[in-house]
Amino acid sequence: MTRKKGISVLLAILSFIFAVGIGYVYFLFFKPNVLTGDEKFTYLYVYDSDTKKDVFDQLKQQSTVKHPSSLLQVSSLLKYEKIRSGRYKVENKMNNLEIIRMLRSGNQTALQLKINNIRTKENLAAKLSQQLMADSLEFISLLSDSAYQATFGLNPETALTLFLPNSYEVYWNIQPEKLFDRMAKEYQKFWNEERRKKAAAIPLSETEVGILASIVDAESNASNEKPIIAGLYINRLEKGIPLQADPTVIFAANDFTIRRVLNAHTKIDSPYNTYKYKGLPPGPIRIASIDGIDAVLNYSKHNYIFMCAKETLNGEHNFAVTWQEHLQNARKYQNALNERGIRK
Repeated sequence: MTRKKGISVLLAILSFIFAVGIGYVYFLFFKPNVLTGDEKFTYLYVYDSDTKKDVFDQLKQQSTVKHPSSLLQVSSLLKYEKIRSGRYKVENKMNNLEIIRMLRSGNQTALQLKINNIRTKENLAAKLSQQLMADSLEFISLLSDSAYQATFGLNPETALTLFLPNSYEVYWNIQPEKLFDRMAKEYQKFWNEERRKKAAAIPLSETEVGILASIVDAESNASNEKPIIAGLYINRLEKGIPLQADPTVIFAANDFTIRRVLNAHTKIDSPYNTYKYKGLPPGPIRIASIDGIDAVLNYSKHNYIFMCAKETLNGEHNFAVTWQEHLQNARKYQNALNERGIRK
């Protein structure tokens, strides 16, 4: 073999080795390794207590990892050892480099936290824990902590007024204290100077507006009625007349299946029973809607003192100034309930 021919063979061998090396690097780092099937993406939910094995096992359950050994090898090469909790979006045909970089850097995807239709602290804690990493007990603990709630100017009874029903972009692994801080910022933004002035003119504090709005919301879903109902209750507060709001009795009974409030219900000994105790209850009976809060702040000025659900049972109400007129409205409603066999 001539020297020239030997060099050619050597170059061919080196070229082959180089090509194989390039191919292996591509296979190891850049070739798609995760398939999510018919779905464009899936999510990994990584907890603080998870190990790397836990993360990869979940990845295999959520998708098809074509070459698990190559994923493990790249994780070692890139020194993926520290597990960062979070909600990670795994897209179809991601390669090992993309996955490991995402997990190693903690580059998680935010979610839309939905807060609506909440009646109690327990409801709120459960709904938050269903959407976030933290356990419901962590939220209940903060909601029930007098000293902690005092930092927001609240107490365990009024804690729900800090939360406004909406969707909030947050990270799945947000700490409960950080979530409360976020809600406090949203609360401050909502309670702008205009709203504060309207509350002071009633006069009610922001928290008291939230409490009254929770009752207004529970009374009616009709936006056009809410300012009228708010005005009626403000009339009663000004005159020192008990609110006698049926939704507060239902809340006091802790039985949300009640469709007909009876005399026995109105005798329940609870500070939330506004038949028995004058003024506002000590806290909201649900998280008030923005619609409800603004209805209180922009309440209708009228002379109504009494209200009763309409005999049509469509969620609307009849309003009255006198007791005699109210009795007529009440009879119509009670007859409608009797006709439909609604006894409780």
